[in-house]
Amino acid sequence: TLLSHDGNHAHEAHKFLSRTTSTTSSISNMKSAIIAALIGSAAAFAPAQTGKATTALNAFENELGAQAPLGFFDPLGLLDEAGQGRFDRLRYVEIKHGRICQLAFLGNIITRAGVHLPGNIATDGTKFSDVGNGWAGSFDVPVDGALQILFFVGFLELFVMKDVTGENEFVGDFRNGALDFGWDTFDEETKLSKRAIELNNGRAAMMGILGLMVHEQLGGSLPVVGEM
Repeated sequence: TLLSHDGNHAHEAHKFLSRTTSTTSSISNMKSAIIAALIGSAAAFAPAQTGKATTALNAFENELGAQAPLGFFDPLGLLDEAGQGRFDRLRYVEIKHGRICQLAFLGNIITRAGVHLPGNIATDGTKFSDVGNGWAGSFDVPVDGALQILFFVGFLELFVMKDVTGENEFVGDFRNGALDFGWDTFDEETKLSKRAIELNNGRAAMMGILGLMVHEQLGGSLPVVGEM
């Protein structure tokens, strides 16, 4: 009787373990299925974006400006599926903005040091030295002076700071067969190095002038620049 009773218990225990194993296996299979479905859903969105990024990377990873430590850096995807014409246009805008910002940053430092052009900026007797510094100084310029600056910049933009003769070696080359400063005496490696230096200085100046404009509103003092 005892043997029969123990045998029944063993049988029940075996059935319980079988059910537990089966349930555990089912739960495991369900988890695997859910994980696989989630991975599949996420992967559905990946190929198109990856393809675009890969296309842009392959096309422009060796262009000037794709330098260490970032390499080719296009977080906004402006060059996704873009051609060389689109890249050249963006590079032209980047170089021009960089040059303007270098002048703006340098102008901030010079005027804050007390150095101003001699004479008057307008016929009403306002002197250059009467104009304030930085962003606030732009509101001190009389209308006549502001118009002179506007027309001068417009003249440069339309007739001077562009490739007029079609002789440019690269995007941003505005020599037009007149100004050279020894450029043609440099070898190709030196030319590439100098272009990279200008590009990086322009990028730094864009961040620099933006920083000065922010600090001007915050007030205080900055090294080299002085009181804001």
